[in-house]
Amino acid sequence: MNNELCAAPVCFVGLAHLWREWTLESWRPIAPVFAKPEPSKWNDARVTVAWIGHATVLINFFGIKILTDPVLFPRIGIRLPGLTIGPKRLTAPALEFHELPKINVVLLSHAHFDHLDLRTLNCFDEKTSLITASNTRDLLRWTRLRDITELRWDERTTLKTAAGEIDVIALRVKHWGARKQRDTYRGYNGYLLDRNGRRILFAGDTALTNRFAELRERGPLDLGIMSIGAYNPWIRSHCTPEQAIEMANAAGAQFIVPVHHQTFRLSFEPLWEPIERFKAALRGAPERIALCEIGQTFVLPM
Repeated sequence: MNNELCAAPVCFVGLAHLWREWTLESWRPIAPVFAKPEPSKWNDARVTVAWIGHATVLINFFGIKILTDPVLFPRIGIRLPGLTIGPKRLTAPALEFHELPKINVVLLSHAHFDHLDLRTLNCFDEKTSLITASNTRDLLRWTRLRDITELRWDERTTLKTAAGEIDVIALRVKHWGARKQRDTYRGYNGYLLDRNGRRILFAGDTALTNRFAELRERGPLDLGIMSIGAYNPWIRSHCTPEQAIEMANAAGAQFIVPVHHQTFRLSFEPLWEPIERFKAALRGAPERIALCEIGQTFVLPM
């Protein structure tokens, strides 16, 4: 089971309900995706993003292909021979692995099962660079990934790819990184991506924090990828849609990509509540919403 749920202070009845859903809902079909991105047609001279599902976002950053927290299989959770025990997708991923472009960089925010999915990560090979939080490298030892960089808060690295260089800075967020009940030493990050004078924030999972206000000192922020779901009852580790906007505003983000909703049932708020609240909170500036449906694509204005 996803440790983020089993270790949180939720009533037994509620947890039993989720467990029953996860183990007995195999009959339920997975809904088709809203739209299908076409990354082969994207312009390498632009910044283009597409929401693949949950916290998985495909980014073409001036030719460098980046994938955040890749989770592409029908279920997440504990893997047994021929079986995964955990939540089943509500909506299919916008792209299957074989439909992705060649990925240069994978970003992992933390070790929770809905963000670090070993089945998906095992699809990548040793040519893919991976950046992850501190004390999580050991989880990847059975994958083919070899170019692995762990970053602690405020540490940075410059990755060199065939398409050029990109700077990545690890950011402090308000969450936690344990994958099991006792490995609380594992790190958890957000990330700031910087290339050719454009900057993208991938916040990962976070509760409300004032840390993102510090990003204004580093210059304009073009895009904030913000999680907006799983806040009921996990408000101590996940923000509400309104708080996500508050943090994106504090960082100075021009556009916002709301993620971490519509994909898995991890909490008790109604399925459509996060995006409805998000759009309502930005009804005075709807042009700042980069996308809001799985599969949609957004091109950053020049």
